[in-house]
Amino acid sequence: MNDRTVHSDRLSAEERKELKDSDFGIPETREFPIPDAAHVRAAEAYFRYAPDDKKQELARRILSKAKKIGVEVKSETILEWAEKS
Repeated sequence: MNDRTVHSDRLSAEERKELKDSDFGIPETREFPIPDAAHVRAAEAYFRYAPDDKKQELARRILSKAKKIGVEVKSETILEWAEKS
């Protein structure tokens, strides 16, 4: 992504294209972008719309990114999915 700070959870098509696969909660389909705090919060809010077979991976990726950037994830649902084995 370019040098500017993203202040909303809206990405332009160009900004989205610039993200690495690892900046997405579901990298193989490039869904649930999580490059910054605003997007981590958006992914948390939209988590319920993720396919069930991707929720565990998504939950873990959201929590990992949140920890890395200092965002507290409060969703019990995400915490529960991340703990599933």
